[in-house]
Amino acid sequence: MTRADLSKDPQAVAAMFDNVAEGYDRTNAVATMGLEKHYWRPETFKEIAPRKGMKILDLAAGTGASSVNLREAGAEVVSCDFSVGMLRVGKRRHPELDLVAGDALRLPFADETFDVVTISWALRNVNDVAAALQEMLRVTRPGGRLVVLEQSHPTWKPFRVVYLEYMMRAVPAVAKVVSTNPEAYEYLAESTRAWLPQEPLARAIEGAGWTRVQWRNLTGGLVAIHRAVKAG
Repeated sequence: MTRADLSKDPQAVAAMFDNVAEGYDRTNAVATMGLEKHYWRPETFKEIAPRKGMKILDLAAGTGASSVNLREAGAEVVSCDFSVGMLRVGKRRHPELDLVAGDALRLPFADETFDVVTISWALRNVNDVAAALQEMLRVTRPGGRLVVLEQSHPTWKPFRVVYLEYMMRAVPAVAKVVSTNPEAYEYLAESTRAWLPQEPLARAIEGAGWTRVQWRNLTGGLVAIHRAVKAG
């Protein structure tokens, strides 16, 4: 299995991420020209606002790179992903992390466990977004928060056209140089192009039962951070 398709079959998507696990973080850094590491992730960290004693579910955590800073801020972090290959790489790199294999549609956690649930670059990869958002709501405590970092739609149309061309052509080309499985990045580019714009995603989050849904565009809407609260 080298890549998935837009049917988002869970086994195909998991196998695809297993195949790219070793070089995934490096390829993302190159493909995003450093924006993910130096801007988008830090802004998401600020939105989460981790502190000592806070219990955070880092969903689709991959190799756990995003979980490290949350843990260093004093939060109790559970890093969950359905790609065992990603988790194996993460365990080798960050043995201190609490890594758990789990499916976003059937989270292996009790009701009302976490203060914050966060998911980055992965909501578009589940085959039932509404069900995943409801599962996140289930495991969040009343008054707890959701923070979603995801590819989005640039707000200026000419920029959006250029960006989509970059995603469809340049990202797979970059992946051929730095990734062991460039075909997987064709799927990632396609899934970005097919993904929900900011407002429809906000409505989907609200439809799943979350309240006070808002979003903030980064880099002209290349990505967006959506946030919401579970009613107390």
